[in-house]
Amino acid sequence: MNKGNRYTEDQIIKVLKEIEGGATVAGVARSHGISEQTLYRWRERYGGMTKSELAELRALQVENRRLKAIVTSQALDIEAYKEVQKGKW
Repeated sequence: MNKGNRYTEDQIIKVLKEIEGGATVAGVARSHGISEQTLYRWRERYGGMTKSELAELRALQVENRRLKAIVTSQALDIEAYKEVQKGKW
């Protein structure tokens, strides 16, 4: 696992909940061995999210990847049909 993925999204939300509970950013950063800047970045991306919202976000991301793959496939098919119509085969 690379350093960027050391914490799962669920763990990140738990860390952010500590801050929302009244802990200081510096204290939480120190206790988890991460920088304050990382916490601010996490807060910007995941701030206020619940586990159900995170699950919904994941589902939407998976669906978006699937739809992008479909569009890419269709674009390639269209280009192939255009080449066939030009008689270049």
